[in-house]
Amino acid sequence: MKTPLLIAASTLALAGCGQGASYSIAKLQCPGKEGDLTRVSVSADGKTCAYRSSDGAEVSLELVSTNGDAQGALAKVETELRSTPGSLSPDAAAAQADAAGKIAAAAAAKATMGAMAAEVARVQAEAAADAGMSSGGHDGDGDSSNVTRVDLPGVHISEDGENANVRIGPLKVDASGEDTMVNIYRDVRMRGEALSTKKRGLRATFIYTGKDLPAGYRYVGYEAGGPKAGPLTVAKIRSKIDTESGDRIHHDVQELVRRNGGV
Repeated sequence: MKTPLLIAASTLALAGCGQGASYSIAKLQCPGKEGDLTRVSVSADGKTCAYRSSDGAEVSLELVSTNGDAQGALAKVETELRSTPGSLSPDAAAAQADAAGKIAAAAAAKATMGAMAAEVARVQAEAAADAGMSSGGHDGDGDSSNVTRVDLPGVHISEDGENANVRIGPLKVDASGEDTMVNIYRDVRMRGEALSTKKRGLRATFIYTGKDLPAGYRYVGYEAGGPKAGPLTVAKIRSKIDTESGDRIHHDVQELVRRNGGV
């Protein structure tokens, strides 16, 4: 259960610094090895390269145009990852290695959110008892003792035993039944722009695990970074292995994105 929180924490902690909207690359730097990732192919134009982890997770590193809408471009990547494998290039399939680990992390995230909600409920009950009041939330239907809600500046948690929704700053976790989705989106400064008043870059993470996946896949996701004006460096991940191997390659994927994305 620690894996999703560790991945989210490391992702949030690695927001970079930066200084000009002019940062842009035409070709990727694709080392033969990056930690547990081994390069298996590089496109002729240098805009994509594919990696594979020792346990078969697939990662595709790509340059993605934003066309002035970075979040819209990433939304398309999310849709692509959750579509049929045949719609992806070999490089894109390879890119799924990193997301594999993150999605495994997301699966654990649901259980972690349940534990978090239980602890919040316990504290609320103790506070209510001390104040001589009854505990439990209210869902509008009369009985909401199984609903836990926390609304604080920058922190919003809702959990009812079946579904969990967490909003903590840039981190969003939505869990329902077998499905868990994690999104992290941060505006950041580009490399060399530590003193800039504008954050021209972004870092983003997406993880999805659940029943709405192509046959055989256990989790998908991406790590992205770069100037909002584009191109973004996006590492797409897919894995058919239901393990926490993604925790091991998460740092490797981040290194590939940071090296090329300039964040």
